[in-house]
Amino acid sequence: MRRTWLSITVELVGGRGETLWPRPGRVFAAARRHTFEQLASTIDDAFARWDHAHLHAFNLTGDRLIVSPYFEDEPAGAEFSAEVNLSRLQPGEQFAYTFDLGDDWAHLCTVGPQRVDPYEVLGIEPPRPLAYWGWGSMPDQYGRRTADDDGEAPLPPDPNRTDLPPLLPWWGRRLG
Repeated sequence: MRRTWLSITVELVGGRGETLWPRPGRVFAAARRHTFEQLASTIDDAFARWDHAHLHAFNLTGDRLIVSPYFEDEPAGAEFSAEVNLSRLQPGEQFAYTFDLGDDWAHLCTVGPQRVDPYEVLGIEPPRPLAYWGWGSMPDQYGRRTADDDGEAPLPPDPNRTDLPPLLPWWGRRLG
């Protein structure tokens, strides 16, 4: 048993001007050799983000700022997330992760007090951080509720599954 990986709890605080409560969250196993860039990508996947073409930033204690490698005018002293390993994190440390600096999807990240064994919590040793626990409903990153929703239109009436093909007993219209 090798308890060498970090356990990082990430809670989605809000975004698009809304605060979420209760906060959906995920717990990740991450090796200290993994980068903040890898953690960002894994968080985005676990929080149902399908459009990754947005900047991100990590705000750590002591005014440390770690930003996307594609930041054009990075603030003075900022480091690029692809160049900084998670080995800088300490047990119990809290930091913020923001995805999409326009919609500001803000997350509270907390490093667990104990290290974990990736084989024990994941069953494998993955090449990048990976979620092993989670809860809550994930909002769409653009606020859409249906495939053709622009985020503004009212929802269509619920067809109560009558629009589905009768592949399962409780789906579709039943004749007779």
